[in-house]
Amino acid sequence: MTYFKFNRKRIKLNFASRKVKLRTATVVVLALTGFFCAFAIAWLLDLFCLAHFFKEIHYGQTNLPLWLNALISPGQSPWLIIISLLIGVKILKIVSPYPNFWSRFVVVTTLLTLAVRYLLWRSFTTLNLANSLDGIFSISLFIMEVFVIFNYIIQLFLMLREKNRSKEATRYSIAVNSGEFYPSVDILIPTYNEPDFILRRTIIGCQSIEYKNKKIYVLDDGKRSEIKELTRELGCGYITRPNNKHAKAGNLNNGIARTNGEIIVCFDADFVPTKNFLERTLGFFINAKMGLIQTHQYFYNTDLISRNLGIEEHLTHEVEMFSRHYQLLRDGAESSLCYGSSFLVRRSALEEIGGFVTETLSEDYFTGIRLSDRSYDVIYLDENLSAGLVAEDLAGHIAQRQRWTRGTLQAFFVDANPLTLPGLSLRQKIAHFEGILQWFTSLCRVGFLLIPFAYYFLDVIPIKMTLSGWLYFFLPYYLVQLSTFSWLNHRSRSALISDIYAVIQCFPVSLTIIQTMLDPFSQGFKVTPKGITSDKFSLNWMLAFPLIVVLLGTIVGVGWSLFQFDWQSTDWLLIGVAWSAYNILTLTIALLSLIDIPQTDSSAWFELHREVTLCAGKHTYFGTIQTISETGATVKLSATNLPKIPQNGTAIILEIIPENLKLHGISTHIDNCTLQIAFKEVTLEQQRCLIEMLFCHPGQWIRQETPGEFRLFGLLLKSLLQPRILTKNTKVSAMRVVQSSGFRAKNYDLKASRDRALPITR
Repeated sequence: MTYFKFNRKRIKLNFASRKVKLRTATVVVLALTGFFCAFAIAWLLDLFCLAHFFKEIHYGQTNLPLWLNALISPGQSPWLIIISLLIGVKILKIVSPYPNFWSRFVVVTTLLTLAVRYLLWRSFTTLNLANSLDGIFSISLFIMEVFVIFNYIIQLFLMLREKNRSKEATRYSIAVNSGEFYPSVDILIPTYNEPDFILRRTIIGCQSIEYKNKKIYVLDDGKRSEIKELTRELGCGYITRPNNKHAKAGNLNNGIARTNGEIIVCFDADFVPTKNFLERTLGFFINAKMGLIQTHQYFYNTDLISRNLGIEEHLTHEVEMFSRHYQLLRDGAESSLCYGSSFLVRRSALEEIGGFVTETLSEDYFTGIRLSDRSYDVIYLDENLSAGLVAEDLAGHIAQRQRWTRGTLQAFFVDANPLTLPGLSLRQKIAHFEGILQWFTSLCRVGFLLIPFAYYFLDVIPIKMTLSGWLYFFLPYYLVQLSTFSWLNHRSRSALISDIYAVIQCFPVSLTIIQTMLDPFSQGFKVTPKGITSDKFSLNWMLAFPLIVVLLGTIVGVGWSLFQFDWQSTDWLLIGVAWSAYNILTLTIALLSLIDIPQTDSSAWFELHREVTLCAGKHTYFGTIQTISETGATVKLSATNLPKIPQNGTAIILEIIPENLKLHGISTHIDNCTLQIAFKEVTLEQQRCLIEMLFCHPGQWIRQETPGEFRLFGLLLKSLLQPRILTKNTKVSAMRVVQSSGFRAKNYDLKASRDRALPITR
């Protein structure tokens, strides 16, 4: 017996002893997919006169009304339009190096005009409906393009209103510093399996925050005796629970139930705050409707993929674009996202919504949405007030993106769906809708890689266009978008490297999208591994295999097409070759970036220039620190009046003069006047001083700007011609060296420096 029960959440089908649950969103996806497949089959078989219907449309395309034909026909001077637009963009960027409202408005309006112009041309003149096979692929490609451009148009709409709250933070900090606003604060550090040396940094960093009315608790879901001992040693609270129900969200809710601070601050186990974290954030809660504040997250280890390519010195982290661009747009739409660490939330507001949302993998995201639904402010402060670790291997990197994908798409299946909650404004819903749609562009990316195969091996022409039309309608839109991409996102990301990242993750993310839409809660929460080291190259074959297949197929397909092409008509050949060449370039770079290089040191090394004295036996030396970590230092000795150089294994007493810190160690390498020292017998007070010096100085995390598209293209070509796997110095530190207290951010090749005993500089 079968019965159907309809409600907003799901449709239940019971078949005797078997129970299958189909949620509404799943039914919609299956229905749309089934409809398109049935439509394609009917067209191929010429059922319901579909072939005749599309032949009529095809005839109409070739016989457009004169006014419409004049509007979308290619002009006679496409290069004049392209050059004029690029010159205009260049002048605007000189006049306004950073986007303000008016310069952003001009660029957004230009991009919208060019996008609509391109879509009109694609709609009326380029669809190839001459036969069913060509038509199916042509319409499929057009739908994917429309989807991507539609998503981009929503982003452009949101770009017209950005918020930067640094001035507000300065104004509110006065009340915090004066003691006028002095709420109690509970700092919660949820952990599961992170190494104790990483957790130690975070605890000491939290203790260094300059605010007395605070308590720190480690929420240990791993129930580890060594972590309990660590909290006892450091003097903070330790909370555990009998089970791990609801993963991180359940752990946080358990911690909240056993604490009582008015404001709750949450740091992941690998995030270390600066001393002024509460000074810059706490004052916002003077506003009684303030619910949650998310701060910018900086990362002190190198971006994994750029490191594998050997260009980590030049590139920002992948997530910088989200933090420095998308979060500002969302804050302008009052829809800032909470992303799990370095945020503050009002306890009373959190209790009002029943604690952190537990029915999804993205408890942070949906908790913020619930607070917005109750009319609490959820805002974003774009300041680097903490630093943590990004994923340190490709498996963890992709697994993290898949978790974000699944967690976001679970919006369709939970009560906290931002598209249906009545308390959210239309602008807030549009912003959340765009955030959900973004993940589906991975499916389109797969399509853009695979559609050319229909041309290579099935003689399908998915686009009916001339070279002049392509130059006149597509190229201006593409070049203006390319030249303004990093300018609009505050130079946090370049367009070309964004495409590389999109290619790397498109297949696993697409698989996750399909799995989530069919069975949204089949996967549980998995912690991203941290503190990883390795001493050899490795290739993740599960990630590389589909890219290898597509790359080889593209190369073979291009060769076959050139061999059998009708050279009387070269327009489509040139366009097809350009498309295929771009796919080959991005696929090759993506595969190269999937080779994880050795990373033999999990310590964080920093380039900090501090005057020091060294005592080795009866001799005293003067010098300057070049690089330093919690485990050692590299010191450049003064060349004047230099006594006998200490040998390897010599006991050293290192005194960092500005910090009044003495450390014992042994020399491990000497080259000319550069000495490397390994610390030993570091006391807790010395360790506190080291961690505060390395991680906690206000303003030490300096932002990096992405290179321009031409420079980036040159860097990527260099990576292809000189891949890191073939270079001599391949074993590098996993950590990013950052100069403190006003110095610029830099990277540091630890193994190379040990070989040369000299730090790398730009």
